[in-house]
Amino acid sequence: MVYDSRMIDRITDIGLVRLALKRSRVVALLGPRQCGKTTLARQFVRTDSLNYFDLEDPLSLARLSEPATALRPLKGLVVIDEIQRRPELFPLLRVLSDRKPLRARFLILGSASPDLLRQSSETLAGRLETVHLEGFRLADLGQNAQTRHWLRGGFPRAYTARSENDSVAWRRQFLQTFLERDIPQLGIEFPAIALRRFWNMVAHYHAQIWNATELARALAVSEATVCRYLDLLTGVFMLRQLPPWFENISKRQVKAPKIYVRDSGLLHALLGVADQRSLELHPKVGASWEGYAVEEVLKALRPDEAYFWATHQGAEIDLLLFKRGRRLGIECKRMDAPTLTPSMRIALNDLKLDRLLVVYPGELRYALGQRVEVVPLGELVGDAKRYNK
Repeated sequence: MVYDSRMIDRITDIGLVRLALKRSRVVALLGPRQCGKTTLARQFVRTDSLNYFDLEDPLSLARLSEPATALRPLKGLVVIDEIQRRPELFPLLRVLSDRKPLRARFLILGSASPDLLRQSSETLAGRLETVHLEGFRLADLGQNAQTRHWLRGGFPRAYTARSENDSVAWRRQFLQTFLERDIPQLGIEFPAIALRRFWNMVAHYHAQIWNATELARALAVSEATVCRYLDLLTGVFMLRQLPPWFENISKRQVKAPKIYVRDSGLLHALLGVADQRSLELHPKVGASWEGYAVEEVLKALRPDEAYFWATHQGAEIDLLLFKRGRRLGIECKRMDAPTLTPSMRIALNDLKLDRLLVVYPGELRYALGQRVEVVPLGELVGDAKRYNK
C-alpha cells in the first residue's frame, strides 16, 4: 500500500497546537526540516492567504520588506514559516502580541535550534508557547503501523515512501543534507565530516550510558569536543539525552545520561539497516526497540519530568516518569511474553513507584503483580489517558 502523508491525520499534534493557540499569543512550532511543520500549519491557515508568510518564498519576503506595515493590519491567526531566517521579527511580534485588544495571534514555524529557542524565549518571554514536532506518531498511525513505523521512523517522506529502498535512500540523503546544509544555515560551525562520524558512533552506542572518554578516544578528539557535538545534536532534536534519576538510597546509582537517536528510521540508516529482516538480525535490535518505545511513550504521556534509573549493582528501569505528583515506571521489553524480573522488583520498591508498566510489541495486556502490568505499546499510546490515571 502507498501512503500519502497528506492523508494521515495528525490529530494529536493538531490538538496540541490548537490548545496552545487558545492559551498563548504566540506559538512556536519547532522541529527538524521535513518533519511536516508546513503541512500541519496548513490545517490552520491556507498558504494562499494574506495571513501566511513563507520566508523561503520570494513573494513573502517581498511582502515583509516593511514588516510592521505588512503585519500590523492583519487579524486572526498569522503563520510565519521558517522564522529562523528572520530573527529580527521577534521584537515586532512582541509588540504586536501586546496590543489591546489583541488583533492577531501568531503561529511561527522554525527548524529547531538552540539559538532559535534562546532568541524566541528571551524576546517573547511570557507570550510564547512552544510545541515540538518530530514526525508521525504511532498514536495517529494506529497499532497496525507499528512495524513499518519502527523500521522507517516518523519523517513523513521516509514513512510514506513507495518501497524500503526509496525510504532508505531518502533517509540517507536527509542525513547528508542536514549536516552539510541545515546545520550551517542555523549558524552552527562544525565540520560535517566530523559530525557524521560522531553521529555514526552514537548510533552504535544507542540506548547506552554516555561515556565521553570512550567516544573521544574512538574519534581521536577531546572530551570537550564530543560533549559539544552531543549538545548540538541534542539541541536540534536529533539525539536525546535522558537524564539519570538519583536520590538518597543506599545503592550507588548511575549519574551519566543515557543517549538515544530520537528517530528510529535515522538510527537504522546510520546502522546500515535496510529492511525488517536485517533489523531483526542486527545486534542492536533490542536497543532500537527500546529507543523507539521510549520516544513513543514520551510523546503519548507527556510527563512533567522524565528520567532513567540504574544502579551499579545492575538494577535499572528505562523510564521514570513524574506526572501530577505520581511516579510511573516504564520498562521496554522486546519479547513475546515479558515476566517480572528482580530488577523490576527493586525499582518498584526503591523508587516507590505508583505503577510499573512493561511495554512490549505484543497484543495482549496482562498483570504481572500488584501495581505491575504488561501493556502493548500500541495500546498504551492509543489510549494514553487511561495510563495517566
